[in-house]
Amino acid sequence: MNTRQNVTTWDVPLEIRVPSVDDDAERGLEATPESSEFTDTFFDTAELDLVRHGVTLRHTDDGGRRWLAEFTSSTMSPTIELDGSGDDTDVPEEIADLLWGLRLGKELRVAAIVHTRRTRHHHTDRNDRPRLDVIDDVVSATVPGPVATATRWREVIVEPIGKSGDRVAGRIHRRLHGAGARRSATTSRLTRALGHDAESGAESRRPSSRSRTAVESYIAVQLAAIFAGDIALRRGEEPIHDTRVAIRRLRSTLRTSKAILDTARIEGVDEELKWFAGLLGEVRDRHVQGRRFRESVAALPEELVLGPVAARIDEILLGEQTDHRRTVDEAMTSDRYRDLLAVLGMWTDTPPLAADSRIRTDDLRTIVRRGARKADKRLAAAITTGEPTDLHRARKAAKRARYAAELARPVLDKRHGKARVKRFKRIQTVLGDHQDATIAAESLRRLGAGAGVRGGENGFTYGILYQREIQAAQDARRRVAHL
Repeated sequence: MNTRQNVTTWDVPLEIRVPSVDDDAERGLEATPESSEFTDTFFDTAELDLVRHGVTLRHTDDGGRRWLAEFTSSTMSPTIELDGSGDDTDVPEEIADLLWGLRLGKELRVAAIVHTRRTRHHHTDRNDRPRLDVIDDVVSATVPGPVATATRWREVIVEPIGKSGDRVAGRIHRRLHGAGARRSATTSRLTRALGHDAESGAESRRPSSRSRTAVESYIAVQLAAIFAGDIALRRGEEPIHDTRVAIRRLRSTLRTSKAILDTARIEGVDEELKWFAGLLGEVRDRHVQGRRFRESVAALPEELVLGPVAARIDEILLGEQTDHRRTVDEAMTSDRYRDLLAVLGMWTDTPPLAADSRIRTDDLRTIVRRGARKADKRLAAAITTGEPTDLHRARKAAKRARYAAELARPVLDKRHGKARVKRFKRIQTVLGDHQDATIAAESLRRLGAGAGVRGGENGFTYGILYQREIQAAQDARRRVAHL
């Protein structure tokens, strides 16, 4: 099977001729040029909020009229495509709704119109097997505004097909370089049309220490996951677990790393993240409990299952889950949520680190050390008292210690850092088992009490399940003592 790989884009002067593939070494190759033209109309907010998140939205007529929303982030679906046979100036409601969080509810308007005149050279060998495509694009872009701007450039895209194609492509690359071309550093045609190419961004970016880079990267990963979760939720998917984990990691960083953060920029954000995570948690809890209880009922002997227990649990929890999901959907179009995303979007551009903070390795060591010390102290107290509230506080401290170790891991001793993450993850897991069993027992008590008032049902089976969860919580407490 022929595969296209190692695709390379070159910025080529408008006046030069694309080097030929044919020479004595490659006799038999043939090139059949194909010409076409198409126009891409890009949309964004006036503040270019989609560009900030690496998202491009365009209407294209390249062989068909389509709407394409393309996501460069690996945490989002790569492309969403809709038929665009209708108006090319009004963004389809389906896409506009999907991008509500990224665009912060703002109006989408034309950001740039990019016209491409393309010549494709399709090269085959003497046996008519495809080996190489050379695509020669002359691009004209117009950016509307009070004073419209126009730019024109040329790109040559080399697409080898198979190993022999790679060999031929190597010669094309050398000839292009010799003719004055350079490898393209632009992330997309939209950013190039806007003048936001990758090189100018790199030049304006100031040097950063390894430790600062580690913190910036860790925050960026969590922000990307939160915005990816926003997209997935609006698509009707269930990214709740991953979104909540990203929020927990970000909240943990805000709490444990205040010494290196800009306190003015992070003020109040932790509380807003907690609010939204809580809404997601109500949905997630019902989903997890439904699966847990179905498995528990299935494991019981038939004679101990009195009445439609599994069906009733599913009915109640699914109804509650639907109600809570509706609450999440309503929150996601609220001013409160939009304001939260606006802050997180600014952090995507500029992480909320103290402007004068160089961030040394010792700073990260201190964060890790303090987190570990607090987690150990709370664990010791929880082992002594055995109180559910103390166990829960110890679990939260273990999470923060683990996330602090993850944050600092790129710049600290790898073996030591890995061991810290593993240790606190184990503590978190055992304490999490206790927390899950405790919450499950309370839910079963509530469900069983309701079953006792419905005809043909009783709380017998719920009582058995409740006692098993109580036993699971006790087992977890015993395991805690050996941590």
